[in-house]
Amino acid sequence: MVSAKEVINELLVDVFNHILSIEAEVLRNRGVKLSMTEVHVLEAIKNTQDPTMGNIANKLRITMGTLTTSINVLVRKDFVQRYRDENDRRKVYIELMEPAFEVLKIHDQFHDEMVSSLLKDLDLEKDEILLKSLENISNYFKQRY
Repeated sequence: MVSAKEVINELLVDVFNHILSIEAEVLRNRGVKLSMTEVHVLEAIKNTQDPTMGNIANKLRITMGTLTTSINVLVRKDFVQRYRDENDRRKVYIELMEPAFEVLKIHDQFHDEMVSSLLKDLDLEKDEILLKSLENISNYFKQRY
């Protein structure tokens, strides 16, 4: 007999992998020529109030070295630019360039369509127990990791 723990693990991994796979395919089909990692770095920059390298790395839960590698690629592709704080030259800020906003618009559209489809197909608004469970799972990961 399969345990609840095994089922939950399989479901979480399966859903996560499907979303990433579908997301990558949809973005590719819509003309986005960036990796999902690069798109998610752009998203983190957009969603970071004070977009310094350190704050963006913290938001993504990656090292500064890993972020630097991604930023170098995005700078070469003209999706972002970096600049130093005039008062504190140690602070490096990242700014999105126009092509990044186009990619993020397509990315946001995908997420909006995915959630709208989910709400329509599963009628989640009426299923309070499922919504509460998803919220609890989300809160668990935020607190734990």
